[in-house]
Parts: sequence; C-alpha cells; structure tokens
Amino acid sequence: MRYITPRKAAAGLGAAHSGTQHHWAMTVSACALILLTPAFLMVIGTAIGLPRDALVGYFGRPYPGLVTALFVIVGMIHFIKGTRIMIEDYLQGTARKGAIIISIIFGWGVIAAAVFALAKMAFINIAI
Repeated sequence: MRYITPRKAAAGLGAAHSGTQHHWAMTVSACALILLTPAFLMVIGTAIGLPRDALVGYFGRPYPGLVTALFVIVGMIHFIKGTRIMIEDYLQGTARKGAIIISIIFGWGVIAAAVFALAKMAFINIAI
C-alpha cells in the first residue's frame, strides 16, 4: 500500500505538506551560516582584548555590526527551526507545545537582545 500518492510524490509533499519547504529553509540557512561563520569569527577575534570604549566603537562600525547581526539572526532562526523538529520528534502533548513555545521565545529573545545591543552601540558611536 502506497502512503504517498503519485501527485504528492511529484509535488514533493509528504503527510505534513511542509517537509520539503522546511528542508530547503534549513539548507539555505546552513549555507548562509557556512559563509557567515568565518566572517563572524574574524570580527570576534579582532574584538577580543579591546577596552570597553574601543569595543563599543568597533561594533558601532557598519561591517562588524552587520556581520554580527546577520550571524545571530540567521543562526537563531536555524536554531528555532531545528529545535522545533527535534521537539516534535521526541515530545508529545502539552510538553511538546510548551517546549516549542519556550524555544521560540528563547530564540527571538536572543535575536532581540543582540540587535538591541548592536543598535545601542551604533547610536553611541554616532553621538560621539
């Protein structure tokens, strides 16, 4: 007995109707992280050991600020999607719903905190 109709097989849709789309989203974000990770490591490596004022000025510049923001945003969206799949595979019922909600809130909270900190450093740099 076939579980996937020929139409669904041709369209790439399984039982949940979103597996292919999710796989491509994870693949694209993973490729973006492959490109962003070396740039982010260079930015962080340059910032290590700077005094506070120099650090605020460094992350207030466009390149370090944008690379850091992109890395955090893409990385946390990749984290949110990955943990959701893991949670859906291993938890059930109310625990599943609660864990998904917590992982989404955590991911977006990290994004908001990082972007806020970078924006604050950029505005401090403009005021100087």
